[in-house]
Amino acid sequence: MSPSDAATMDKDHSPTPWPARTITAVLVLEDGTIIEGQGLGATGEAVGEVCFNTAMTGYQEVLTDPSYAGQIITFTFPHVGNIGTNDEDIETSSPAAASGVRGAVLRAKVTAASNYRSDKTLDKWLEHRGIIAICGIDTRALTAHIRKSGYINAVIAHAPDGRFDLDALKQSAKAWAGLEGMDMVPDVSTAQQFTSAQTGWQWDTGFGNLDKPKYHVVAVDYGLKRTILRCLANVGCKVTVVPANTSAEDILAHKPDGIFLANGPGDPEATGIYAVPEIKKMIAANIPLFGICLGHQMLALALGAATKKMHQGHHGANHPVKDHTTGKVEITSMNHGFAVDGQSLPEGITETHVSLFDGSNCGLAVDGKPIFSVQYHPEASPGPQDSHYLFERFAGLMDTARG
Repeated sequence: MSPSDAATMDKDHSPTPWPARTITAVLVLEDGTIIEGQGLGATGEAVGEVCFNTAMTGYQEVLTDPSYAGQIITFTFPHVGNIGTNDEDIETSSPAAASGVRGAVLRAKVTAASNYRSDKTLDKWLEHRGIIAICGIDTRALTAHIRKSGYINAVIAHAPDGRFDLDALKQSAKAWAGLEGMDMVPDVSTAQQFTSAQTGWQWDTGFGNLDKPKYHVVAVDYGLKRTILRCLANVGCKVTVVPANTSAEDILAHKPDGIFLANGPGDPEATGIYAVPEIKKMIAANIPLFGICLGHQMLALALGAATKKMHQGHHGANHPVKDHTTGKVEITSMNHGFAVDGQSLPEGITETHVSLFDGSNCGLAVDGKPIFSVQYHPEASPGPQDSHYLFERFAGLMDTARG
């Protein structure tokens, strides 16, 4: 049957049109483009930077990753929400905490949840967390637009009655300053210190607990993911998590075996105003130090390198990276819009990892010191576990430091 024949037919065999689609959500780009669809989750409007994520699984983990604060996530995989949501797959440092994500863009309508672990539909979960979503749009076209034009600011709005002041939304999108120069860490960092020794999730038993920790690590929370804490516990680390603005003196007072610089959102130069001076003191202490994502970028700044805004960033669970220290190629999970300028690394700093997509810097190590970092997310969640060896590498440095 042709598309025209597919329309419903009345008794006189005359075609009648499909019922009009009700527009209850819009995505208004700063260039004036208006994308219409159906709304999900919270109502209202939010402004942010539009990016796209290519992961085929783990939408709940992506939506609760604090590294996405200030962003509107476009999922390139068309079927999102069909396994529902649960409390175990939340990645923020506290299950009740907001991730900072501004919105979500989906291709297909969310179907009924089909998974034994689900306790809430994605629609209700988004509403509960205050996240606005739009579905029923051509996410391939939006992704192509971002690939060509780069990151773009936008307003996402959801109104059940379908009434929008489009001129005002256009002005809001154009007026937003964007993430460059913006410190987003205060929105997602823990407000008070806490300790974690929870180990990774196992089939039918859930999460475990580390009974006899071998190491004590202090993690600086710039937007920490829960799975990172579990990966550290899996290699024997009890972790004390401290707020992003904690001084180096207070961190060193814990007498840690190692220090971890967490992932996080925003411009590393903006957060680095207060974080970099403290990281320099941690470097001088010569304690094993491991950083990822924003932690990697600010470690590079503290060592004298530079960072830069990327054209479209890296967001997904299928990014190939080469480890120059072993020659190994690993498939990694990434989420960053800023990167370390590999050409700016000073003498005494070795580039250890590079992206095989675009050659951008993905890792560094300080010559003669137990200090290293990577740009990607070795904990994955979602994504492959190729990079879990980095947590073992960190544990090995702590063993060596103990002598």
